[in-house]
Order: sequence, then C-alpha cells, then structure tokens
Amino acid sequence: MTNLWEDLETGPDAPDVIYAVVECLKGERNKYEYDKDIPGVMLDRVLHSNVHYPSDYGFIPQSYYDDGDPFDVLVLVEDQTFPGCVIEARPVALMKMDDDGEKDDKVIAVPDEDPRYDHIQDLEDVSQQQLDEIEEFFETYKNLEAGKEVETLGYEDAAAAKDAIEHAQDLYAENFE
Repeated sequence: MTNLWEDLETGPDAPDVIYAVVECLKGERNKYEYDKDIPGVMLDRVLHSNVHYPSDYGFIPQSYYDDGDPFDVLVLVEDQTFPGCVIEARPVALMKMDDDGEKDDKVIAVPDEDPRYDHIQDLEDVSQQQLDEIEEFFETYKNLEAGKEVETLGYEDAAAAKDAIEHAQDLYAENFE
C-alpha cells in the first residue's frame, strides 16, 4: 500500500505546484489525520467548538515542518473532496501561526487545474473576507479544548509559502532520507 506522506513526491513541480493530501473536509467538524503507520486516514477527534473547516485541509507529502509534523496546507475549493484525495495545488500564501508555543504555519493553496482559481496567483488575489474567515477558524477552533492556545500571526505572499515549502522539504530530507 502506498504511503501518501513518504512515497508521494512533494509535487509535480514543487514548490510551484505541490500535492496536497486532504485530511479534513470543507464544512465539517471532523479532524482526520493521516497515519503513516497504517497507512490511512483516521478520525483524530471531532472539533470541540461549533466551527467547521473553511476549506479542504491536509498536508504536503515528503515535507516536515518546525512543529514536528508534515507541513499543513489549506486548499481553497468550491466543493469538498474526500479524505485521502490528492490535489495538485498552487501555493498562493502562507498564514503564520503559533500553536501552543510551536511554529505551525499553513500554506494556502488553490487547485492548479480549476479554472475558477486561475486568477488567484498570490496573496493579494485572495479576498479579504476569505482570509478573515480562515484566520477566524484557526484562532477559535481549539477554544473549547482545555489548555490549548492558538495565535495567528498574519499572512505572507506566495514567495514566502514556496520558501517555507522548500524549508519543509529540507527538514524532511534531513530527518527521513
């Protein structure tokens, strides 16, 4: 069985076009996580707060970030896909975040082959409303979990997202190759 974190490349043209492995679905409260030891997607928990994911959310293969996990990616989609779906995605922004004292940044991406997103190439192309909704979700989704504290630290552009992806690829190579 293919391990989507270890066996799949970071992308067909990383960092410009990456693969995003979907774990959590737009509009849902279920927090799925890919378990590389199975390998498969498992239900980790149901969000304690009455919020839902603003778009499909998952990780970038063959990446490892400063929080000790695969690098997180939120792919802006019109309709949810399914856990385990692989999306060819174009990074357009980086949301900086601190999760319980750990750097836990998120790549914001769009499907590379969806013409509805052709015009979104960089941070300034994403509507302020959508950016606010994403930030609000990540600021509040752990509020009702005891002892959890999250702080969003603003957005950076597509170039910063691509630099962070290269950093995550380097960390993966250092730790797992």
